[in-house]
Amino acid sequence: MSAPTTHRTSAVEHDAERKVDVRKWALIIIGSILLISLLRVITGANDLDSSGAVAAAFGLAVPIALAGLGGLWSERAGVVNIGLEGMMILGTWSAAFFAYHMGPWMGILGGALGGLVGGLIHAIATVYFGVDHIVSGVALNVMGVGAAKYLASRFFSDLPGGGPTQSPPLDQPPNLSVPYIGDPLLTLERKHIFVVSDLAGIVRGLTTGVSVLTILAIALFALTYWVLWRTAFGLRLRSVGESPAAAESLGVNVYRYKFIGVLVSGALAGLGGAFLSLVASNLYRDGQTGGRGFIGLAAMIFGNWRPGGLLAGSALFGYTDAIRLRAGGASVHAFLLAFAVLLLLVGVYQIVKRSAYVQGGFAIVVAALTAWWYFTTDTVAAELAGTAPYVTTLLVLAFASQRLRMPAADGQIYRKGSGH
Repeated sequence: MSAPTTHRTSAVEHDAERKVDVRKWALIIIGSILLISLLRVITGANDLDSSGAVAAAFGLAVPIALAGLGGLWSERAGVVNIGLEGMMILGTWSAAFFAYHMGPWMGILGGALGGLVGGLIHAIATVYFGVDHIVSGVALNVMGVGAAKYLASRFFSDLPGGGPTQSPPLDQPPNLSVPYIGDPLLTLERKHIFVVSDLAGIVRGLTTGVSVLTILAIALFALTYWVLWRTAFGLRLRSVGESPAAAESLGVNVYRYKFIGVLVSGALAGLGGAFLSLVASNLYRDGQTGGRGFIGLAAMIFGNWRPGGLLAGSALFGYTDAIRLRAGGASVHAFLLAFAVLLLLVGVYQIVKRSAYVQGGFAIVVAALTAWWYFTTDTVAAELAGTAPYVTTLLVLAFASQRLRMPAADGQIYRKGSGH
């Protein structure tokens, strides 16, 4: 009788944890909307949550999110993957090649296949040959850059509109919109009513002109959560990342699950590359990943190796980058006030609740300096505004580091039978 009772108890505890997570994320979303709305009213920066800014943030967040999702699959299986950038680069070229010759739908598939090749190389090196994961990832990034340069020069140079560093213009995947609501929401957005117009702008940005690849990315996040946390397959894969010796003692083929995790990782990173060449622009261009594979890795860490947190981290980076690109120093200047208030709250929380006087004091000092910067200036220089997404990511990672927990066996070299 004790085993069923234990099972029921754990199930109840898990359901309670899920309800807490849902409430927590609901509060975060509502609080963020209220904060941005209040900030817009105080500063007059009306582009902070306009439908255009939301749509731009979506476009900038998706490739980062897909790269981070790839990293999550690999690292949950215990394989560190800093080769995401190289996999994305392979995805940008292969997506352009397939899209030019066979259309945008095959371009999406081609991007996944290009990243899959990178994942295959990383899996063979780390899982079967026991190469250090960091060394293999760095080598893969270098290989991806070199391979894409060679392939672009070889296959695009003689095509109309192509060249050694770029592809010809490509057909893009279709965009979808929810019918009948775009114009009414735009009218409501332009009235600048507190909260109401903000919600209208956000909803319009999320429902108008959305690429099918963006919808696919969202579906992949939901599918990842279900597979890794709701199926026996996902339990086995995560157990390999936590304790491969224990998993093997229970009959799990450790090599197979590590291999699958890294292959899926490569395909997802390749899809992120396909988004850059097919949606973010309409061609392949040398260097267009711009380090997004590394940013995706940072977003994954910010998200504590969980899909929901990863999506939030990607959205944060995409949003700060979008407002920087759309309104430049004016919008970034408005956010200085929000950063000052948030840092002050974080500092007080660290001191009162955690007795972390050093961290709390540091946060309060930075909050005071940020507030001084806001009240003594009218804008932020373009050079500094360009660093806003990276500074935001670093600050969030710094203050979230205490709650982070990577898979226990992440990065460890494992040999079959070594646990016996």
